[in-house]
Amino acid sequence: MRIGGLASGMDIDSIVKNLMMAERMPLDRMKQDKQILEWQRDDYRAMNALMLDFRNKLSDMRFTTNYRARTVSTSDDTRVTATASSAAAQGSYSITKVDKLASAETWVTTTSINSDNSTPVDGSKSIKSQENLFANSLTWQTGAVGSQTITANGTDPVKLNLHTNETIVNSELSKMSVQVNGKSYKVVAAGNLEGAANQVTISANGELSFSSDVQISSGASVKVDYVTNQKVQEGTLKEGAATYSLSKKNLAEDGFTVSLDGGAGVSISNVTGNIGTLDGIGEINLDTGVITFNDGVVSADMSIRVNYKQEYTSFSAGAYNSTSGASPVTENFLIESSQSLNQVFSRVNSSKAGISMLLDETTGQLSVMKKETGDYNTSGNDIQLEGDLAGLLNLDSSTVTQGSDAEFTINGLATTRKSNTFTMSGVTFTLKQTFDETETPAGLTVNNDGNQVFDNIKEFVENYNTLIGGISLKTSEERYRSFQPLTDEQRGEMSEKQQEQWDEKAKSGLIRRDPILTGALSSMRNDFYSPVTNSDTDPMMRQLASIGITTTSNYIEGGKLEINEAKLKAAINNNPEAIEAMFIGGNNNTNDSEKGIIHRLHDTATETMDRLRTKAGNEFSTLQNYSLGKSIVNVDERIQRFEDRLIQVEDRYWAQFTAMEKAVSQANSQGMYLMSQLGMGGQ
Repeated sequence: MRIGGLASGMDIDSIVKNLMMAERMPLDRMKQDKQILEWQRDDYRAMNALMLDFRNKLSDMRFTTNYRARTVSTSDDTRVTATASSAAAQGSYSITKVDKLASAETWVTTTSINSDNSTPVDGSKSIKSQENLFANSLTWQTGAVGSQTITANGTDPVKLNLHTNETIVNSELSKMSVQVNGKSYKVVAAGNLEGAANQVTISANGELSFSSDVQISSGASVKVDYVTNQKVQEGTLKEGAATYSLSKKNLAEDGFTVSLDGGAGVSISNVTGNIGTLDGIGEINLDTGVITFNDGVVSADMSIRVNYKQEYTSFSAGAYNSTSGASPVTENFLIESSQSLNQVFSRVNSSKAGISMLLDETTGQLSVMKKETGDYNTSGNDIQLEGDLAGLLNLDSSTVTQGSDAEFTINGLATTRKSNTFTMSGVTFTLKQTFDETETPAGLTVNNDGNQVFDNIKEFVENYNTLIGGISLKTSEERYRSFQPLTDEQRGEMSEKQQEQWDEKAKSGLIRRDPILTGALSSMRNDFYSPVTNSDTDPMMRQLASIGITTTSNYIEGGKLEINEAKLKAAINNNPEAIEAMFIGGNNNTNDSEKGIIHRLHDTATETMDRLRTKAGNEFSTLQNYSLGKSIVNVDERIQRFEDRLIQVEDRYWAQFTAMEKAVSQANSQGMYLMSQLGMGGQ
């Protein structure tokens, strides 16, 4: 705090402030210089972003698919259809007969799963609740079924999160399943684990050990369906809680115990229907897994632990297919007695077992169909179904219609395929119906899709024009040198609209006639207009003008391109190979004259972006990593030094005025003393 003028009566604060305004004028200029540098940097980065977008489109245009688009016409699309990739050669195909269409193997049970069709099995209800409705019986196993998905860290062994009283049932290992990132591994006993067989074993405490050929990387998703000796569930009860729900249903009476607050476990004393009595605690509904407490049993924050078992069965489903090799692709399914047939079939149908299961509730018959057509197991059935549930569903009494391969003759060649859709020489055919050689052959013709190629080239030209327009606009902007960046005081005197209009003028023309950008425009024009002389080009089609692409007559547009559509389409249809050679041919040549236009432009764009990055960096660059950033740092240092000097100047002014105030004060004091002395002398 400084207070001046007490002796002199002068407004020292205003005087010093006005003096410092004059002193600060060079500082304002330096801040304006910094602002201009930052605006220039932003303009360069905006141009770099435009160039990056264009280069990305150039990268897409380097693919041959942009110049080899194919179209297929067929004489009878009710019998055969086809599509062609860019790799397909132009030509004709004739399919003279289709003896057989590919079909998938299908199993249909010959007898009903119902014991009495007057009361059919309901696919939406639990299997356990309808046991008396099935024609065949099912023996349930007791234990606990669990499923966990673990994310591996790449270092520690993969281990299930089991309670200390839960152990893996070793005798059930073959019924369990392990998948790593969706790939299945065979679960075997520890003594059967081989070195290189894509196998895994699970120890009693839930630790997984894979065969030596398996590497579990960090982040891998490991899904395990397993069986333990029992399920242990723990929780905390609220005061007065009436019920507690277990995570499983259809529980076994054997091995069921409940412990409250760490006390001794209470077993079921007797069972009436589906209700088991828990002496001193309440009762358990074995079907629903809900414990109901007696009044006054539960106090606040009381702990509960329940040991119990459930009923389950198992099922293995799979098939031979195009990826199976000598062994079928199968998956194991652990089925809880509380699950319905619809839930079981949904799991199978959505798995990688490769089959689809369907129950007709009206007839009680079951259909199992392989998802992939063709015959892959010449020595037997493609579909493989095993397990207790297969017996319950009468799958052993099914009528099997084995799958077949498609048999046809194309261009005089008799051949077969596993699927009705197949690819030959880049053409994907789809057979729709059978016919013989007495009927008119199905003819197909592969031609160049000139319209698609034209659209690709037209889009490329439009992208180029967008880039040229953006660069030309910035490099030709008018520079208004009288409009310098506003100082804080100047902004305070203007409205927002006035500030916006002023800034627009001040930012204009900061990269006017910039040599990097104007040089890039010149290089790209040269890339377009220089003849392409690689060995694949047609001597009559080595420049864009020869195929109908020329610059506009308006020089102000900076060299934008325009297309003579009729001429370009004619060139594409007459000589598509020459068009491709002009745009992307000669990629391996070091001589620019032999490189295609796209490769030239890509090189120019990359070089320009590197120069712009050296000049203005990018959003990840530090100030010291590009030239404008170094200039900004230099200005910042000058500003800091000048601000330090201003502090010294202001201190000097105040020191001088303070000295003046002291002098005035002393003079006033002496004057008053003299006046008082003169007054005394007069007496």
